Amino acid sequence: MKNEWFLRWSFFVFGLMILAFGISLTIEGKQLGIGPWDVFHYGLFLKFGLTIGSWSIITGCFLLLIYSVIKKEWPKIGSILNMVLLGLFIDFFNWLLPPIDSLIGESLVFMLGVILLGYGIGLYVSADLGAGPRDSFMLLIVEKTGWSIPWVRNGIEVFVLLIGWLLGGPIGIGSVFIAFGLGPILGISIPQCKKLFSFLLKQETSTTANTSIR
Repeated sequence: MKNEWFLRWSFFVFGLMILAFGISLTIEGKQLGIGPWDVFHYGLFLKFGLTIGSWSIITGCFLLLIYSVIKKEWPKIGSILNMVLLGLFIDFFNWLLPPIDSLIGESLVFMLGVILLGYGIGLYVSADLGAGPRDSFMLLIVEKTGWSIPWVRNGIEVFVLLIGWLLGGPIGIGSVFIAFGLGPILGISIPQCKKLFSFLLKQETSTTANTSIR
């Protein structure tokens, strides 16, 4: 049991790190545009200061508060840690990464960032320790309205993209690519990450069993 929880938390934290790194890489390639939520956070950063990661945490906290009030239950620890760690990791990688001066460089970094977004999400979802604030909010709307997940997700992202653009956030062809291209990447990354998790869990279980027999 201890080995399973260690594996789950490892996937969860490492997945959030990869996701944050992907977000920071797309921000490095912001001339192409960035993802809808990141446009929103970037716009708030331009308008009111603080950091992009701080606005990610503040936004997540607000969404979790709405979720908790409507559901009348405390959010899962995984959702809270998702909110806090992702914001901290984003700020760390934004500080760490050097600026890129060429459009070709930004394009390559952007594409790598989108791929890492998909695999970061795949890893932390495989841990099954709770959805992030934005996904929790989306699922809440789906539950209360009966609308389909794609319609609700796209509607929310179009709304935050518009608000972020009004605040001065960078949008472009890359924003459209993330909005519609991330889904197919997730269709590959999530099954792969779940298979990897299951394989490692079986290996841990087998090793533990053999040790106990000896």
